Amino acid sequence: MCGRYSLEVSKERLTERYNLEKIPSDYQEREEIFPATVAPIILPDTGLAFLEWGFTPQFAKRPLINARAETILEKPTFSKAFRTMRCLIPTTAFFEWEKGEGKKIKRRITVTDQAIFSIAGICDYFLDEEGKEQLKYSLITTEANDQMKQIHHRMPVILRPEDESNYLNKKQELEKVHQLLKPSELKLVIA
Repeated sequence: MCGRYSLEVSKERLTERYNLEKIPSDYQEREEIFPATVAPIILPDTGLAFLEWGFTPQFAKRPLINARAETILEKPTFSKAFRTMRCLIPTTAFFEWEKGEGKKIKRRITVTDQAIFSIAGICDYFLDEEGKEQLKYSLITTEANDQMKQIHHRMPVILRPEDESNYLNKKQELEKVHQLLKPSELKLVIA
């Protein structure tokens, strides 16, 4: 599970990293991004968008912030989004809580040699409280790699930069895209 992440990077660095044309002037670096808040994501056709984190289907008591890679094609809530509306979630770190002796220790996880990395995400439309459709996003998680297992049994799917365009490509074979949803082989820094 991934319940918080950060995007502490300037507009200029974000623009350069994702080859964006323009970032709104109200963009702000964020030390922590929480579920149900609005944050920047990368869509394949339109580039940068600011969306709320968490799917809100009618049956859910709280926003669904994570989709499991192992069952994403089987679960109706996530399957359509994975097939039709994938996104990248720009990230500088994600957080996980390690169980210690009688308490939980908050850990900040980054990727070595990548100031900004992409978490695989999906988007879909949901009705807000006023009955209007609103596009929202969810992160995709997978089982933990060897580095993360000491902290938690799950981790976000971190895409290698060279896999990002294939992940976003709507014409790419779905099976090839699904194969990208695996524990990261990139070296992590856990603090």
